[in-house]
Amino acid sequence: MKNVFKIEISTWTSSFRYPNIISGFQPTLEVPPISTVLGLINAAAGKYLDFNQQEIGYYFEFGAKAIDIETLYQVDKISADKPYPSLKATSNVIKREFLMECKLIIYTENEVLSNYLQNPVYPLLLGRSSDLAQVRFLEKKSLVKVENATKIKGQIIPFSNNYLPGLIQPLPQYFTNTEVRRNIGTQAYSVISHTSIDCQSSISAYKDFIHGKEIDIYFHKLNFNEN
Repeated sequence: MKNVFKIEISTWTSSFRYPNIISGFQPTLEVPPISTVLGLINAAAGKYLDFNQQEIGYYFEFGAKAIDIETLYQVDKISADKPYPSLKATSNVIKREFLMECKLIIYTENEVLSNYLQNPVYPLLLGRSSDLAQVRFLEKKSLVKVENATKIKGQIIPFSNNYLPGLIQPLPQYFTNTEVRRNIGTQAYSVISHTSIDCQSSISAYKDFIHGKEIDIYFHKLNFNEN
């Protein structure tokens, strides 16, 4: 049994860029990386938090996926010796995937984190600056532990030792609070959409019912010292 705070956050649109795709068509991941969820909590707290050794679970679902066309402005550098932006810029049009009617549910045993999300200092975003989110509800809940979970979906799971089917992507857990940010705890994850079918695993998780669906929630044990 795990006693947690369950916080549901919703937004009209979201997009989560593939970290290794810089130009051209911009697809979106169907589940946000852990770093995005932790960044959202930081925004709610109004400060940079130390999540090392914390446990956090989350579930994400969306109603539809679409493609948008947007204009980018590429600003030139003044020179190689002075890598500062100049007043010269060229425009470029790209196609970008985005998700609609999104819901993110965060699970934490930490009451302080739940309080931050109830009273956010800064606007909550699920993706880009236009993806404004809001907290829909918060409740306390007891989740029952499940061995060999079969209903893990709408989540990302470490690929090592789990080997779950899904889109395999290297993703950071977090970023440093330095002038030049550095990613922390990057590893391979299985990105498992909420539309995925049930799959046998050897993973221990915690059962919840979300909008009438039975979902097994995996809790990430954050450890930034391994990288």
